[in-house]
Amino acid sequence: MAQRVGVAEMVGVLGMVPTPSTPDADQWSCTQSVALDETAAMVERIVTGGVRILLTNGSLGEGATLTAEEHRLFTACIADTLRGRGLVFAGATTLNTRDTITRGRAALDAGADGLFLGRPMWMALDGQAIVRFYRDIADALPGVPIIVYDNQFAFKGKIDTATYAALAAIPEVIATKHIGGPSIAADLTAVAGRLRVLPLDTQWPALAEQFPAEALGCWSGNVADGTEPLIQLAGLVQAQDWPAARALAERMLWAQAPMFPDGRLEVFVEYNIPIAHARLAGSGLVRSGPPRPPYTVCPPAYWEGGLETGRRWAALAAAVRDGQT
Repeated sequence: MAQRVGVAEMVGVLGMVPTPSTPDADQWSCTQSVALDETAAMVERIVTGGVRILLTNGSLGEGATLTAEEHRLFTACIADTLRGRGLVFAGATTLNTRDTITRGRAALDAGADGLFLGRPMWMALDGQAIVRFYRDIADALPGVPIIVYDNQFAFKGKIDTATYAALAAIPEVIATKHIGGPSIAADLTAVAGRLRVLPLDTQWPALAEQFPAEALGCWSGNVADGTEPLIQLAGLVQAQDWPAARALAERMLWAQAPMFPDGRLEVFVEYNIPIAHARLAGSGLVRSGPPRPPYTVCPPAYWEGGLETGRRWAALAAAVRDGQT
């Protein structure tokens, strides 16, 4: 298969999308929990709002709670809604290599343009095993572009700099969703332009100011809450208006702050799924439905934090629309 999407296309805002759920999705007896009409409406809103690369079924997208058939239906719905106006990288993370290949093939058959892949996490993988895993996927699915999902909380460790350098030698690996931290500059340097290191939206201006020729894109989990701040941020980064970009990133941090209990990322990741549903309820654009089992509950204060983040993001998006930023 000829690879039609590469590093050069990994620019701007890449959006992590949630998976809207049916009213009975929190019940074990639910057989099809994806709200497809709501999914189509969400994707249409995001793509017309300017975000054209979508990543599915990570933590926010409930990759851990969907059945294989729900993964397929969700991917197909997004691809059908995009109609060539953007790209969808389908989450296909599983507990082993062979199931990941099977799920990846199903996603491609459903219309995915590439794969968004974390690694098996029952036991931690060292650097050699991480490289072997991604190389095996690339060998099984030649020419299929892969965005690496790097999250030390989900996968029991961060990918180190030497491993990033080795991953960059795999042509199919074109980008990484980086969680940030002190190693991001070294990781970006190590890959030597062979894959795009994508920082979190609020960390993008600082990295792009340091590496303006390389830090050409970011990822965001807020695209379903309103794309306006993100599109404005992308324009400011492209224009290299660093003071304005940093100021907008600070306002985005203010909006995101309530969903991190006591300001702690390590607590947020334990309740990411229900907090995300609360955030979507607060921003009001997506009828997200209930979270799916087993990740259905969180402390009430954490839920309220998600609601407040959604409300703040909606206010920020309105301010951008009204020219108040």
